[in-house]
Amino acid sequence: MVRWCLAAGLVLAGTVASPPDATGQVQATVRPGATPSWNKGILPISPESYYHAIECGTQGGDDPPCVFWDTGLCQNDDFTLAAYSAYKQVAYEVWVAVQKGQPAPQPDFQAARRTRVTISATPVAGAENPLTDLVLIRGGEPVLSVDRSVRDGSGRATFDYPAWAPTAAVTLQLVGEARTISCVIEPAVLQQFR
Repeated sequence: MVRWCLAAGLVLAGTVASPPDATGQVQATVRPGATPSWNKGILPISPESYYHAIECGTQGGDDPPCVFWDTGLCQNDDFTLAAYSAYKQVAYEVWVAVQKGQPAPQPDFQAARRTRVTISATPVAGAENPLTDLVLIRGGEPVLSVDRSVRDGSGRATFDYPAWAPTAAVTLQLVGEARTISCVIEPAVLQQFR
C-alpha cells in the first residue's frame, strides 16, 4: 500500500511539474488586396523589386497591405508575428515619408542589399504562453538562423533568403512554455511574401 501511494505520488508530481505537451497548428495567410501585386516571394533586393517596393510605399492609408503584408500572418491566440525584409525596408521608408506629406525618397539600395529576413514573435495581450524558441522547418529539417534572440516571452530570428523560397512549404514553430504553435506556410502563400 505504501509503495502504491509513493508511486502514485511520483506520477502526480511528474504530471504537475512538466508543462503540457500541446501543439496547435495554423495555416499562414497573406492579406488580400495588396497592390501592386507580387508573386515572386521574398528575394534579395534587385532593381525590379526595389522600384516595386517604392511604388508600394506610395500607397495611401494607415495600413496598406503591400507594406504590411505580414499583418495576421500565422494568426493565433498566443503570438503576433512581424516580418522584415529588404522589400519591406524600402516600402516602409517610402510610406513613412509619404504619410508625412513628403515626396517619395530613394531609399539606400546598398543598405537594402545587406538586409536579411527577420521574423519576430511577440505575445498577444493576455496570452499566458511565453515564447521560448522560434524555429523554421524546411524539408523536415530546422533552418539555421544567422541571428536570433529570445527573451521576456518574445523573440526574433533572422534568416538568409533561400529559407523562404516559394518552392516548398515551410513550418514556423512558435515554441512556448505551455504549447507550441506550428504555422504551415504553403508555396502559394510564400509567393506573396515581399
